[in-house]
Amino acid sequence: MNEGMRLLQIAPVEDLSLRAIARNTGVSATALYRHFPDKQALLQALAQEGLDKLGAEQRAAIDAAGGGVESFAAAGRTYVRFALANPALFRLVMSCGFEGVQSADESNAMALLRNCVADVYAGSSEGDLRVAVLRAWGMVHGLAMLMLDGHLPPDSAMIESVIHPTYVKGAG
Repeated sequence: MNEGMRLLQIAPVEDLSLRAIARNTGVSATALYRHFPDKQALLQALAQEGLDKLGAEQRAAIDAAGGGVESFAAAGRTYVRFALANPALFRLVMSCGFEGVQSADESNAMALLRNCVADVYAGSSEGDLRVAVLRAWGMVHGLAMLMLDGHLPPDSAMIESVIHPTYVKGAG
């Protein structure tokens, strides 16, 4: 797994292969195939690790912000910064979808987003909460993709201003 994560830092997911990982770690391809029956299984495991890593970074940002809209905004900024720092891993997580890639615990990114939204929009209906989650995810994901694809510069000040607590309903 460590070698797969390392390779994702230097090359796109399309270039990742079980044979390269085996060669770089000094194990036989046969040994690696005992852990991952095919490339898709490896990609699923890497996506899970990526989602867990994103969740851990968001949890730290949420805790540091102290709750409410500040935590909500901190989670969003962390999402964009994670994407910029780990472009291949981020794209892999997004391409795998979230079926089979979510942790059972509450540390994963989507659960954290739902919890932040529920905190900020306390008393809202389930339907309104779902819309708020989609709105928030759409905003941070859109900003991340615009920056990753070169349509916007990866500018920290822009991230701060776009994902600002005053944007959240009821803030300010």
